[in-house]
Amino acid sequence: MRRSRARFAVVAAGLVPALAGGLTGCAGSEFTYVRHDDGQTYFKVPAAWRQVDQKALDKATTGADPESATARLRRQLVWSIAYDAHASPSAGHLLGYGTGDEPFVFARVTRLLPEERDAVSLNGMRNSVIPVTESLRKEYAQVPGYPLTGFELLADDVLQPGDGLRGVHVRFNYTVQGAGTQTFDLTSYLAGDGERISTLLIRCSAGCYRRRAAEFDRIAHSFKVKRLTG
Repeated sequence: MRRSRARFAVVAAGLVPALAGGLTGCAGSEFTYVRHDDGQTYFKVPAAWRQVDQKALDKATTGADPESATARLRRQLVWSIAYDAHASPSAGHLLGYGTGDEPFVFARVTRLLPEERDAVSLNGMRNSVIPVTESLRKEYAQVPGYPLTGFELLADDVLQPGDGLRGVHVRFNYTVQGAGTQTFDLTSYLAGDGERISTLLIRCSAGCYRRRAAEFDRIAHSFKVKRLTG
């Protein structure tokens, strides 16, 4: 279980100092449409939002040197991408540092190893980027310098959209040290064949989220995962 958890949770020990300090897209007049290479996972973001540098994102979310053997292996199993509404896009904006009221979107597709497939649960999907369940929140709270406190659960729904998919939609607040209260909106799906988890995370300050909730709902509802064919 620890091996699986380490592969899914972004907020690991290596991430805290990094944040404190392929999919393809096509641009339209109003939105940038982003999809995975296999064409089965896709979503849209406002066209004005800019993609975050990939090497910086990989380093921030894994804590690993992008040129290391660990990072190269990860790229064979995990695809990720992020879009930032801030004028200067940064992987450090994932948790809200230095963004003011500008939103951030992070997406990831993870190909599961055979030994991980039987261990996938709804709680595992809830915790796929940032700890949500009480047990994992308590575990990460023991990490020195861990910046997230004051967890508030706002919504938690189980998703069964058909085509063999199952997933979760969770919305929650955290008080982020140095960034105030941030709202996180997470949707995560396990593919019908059990081989991939696709996740979308939207973040903005709590006030920003309340003001722009309809916009963020459109982004979340655009996130789709289709069955592989052939």
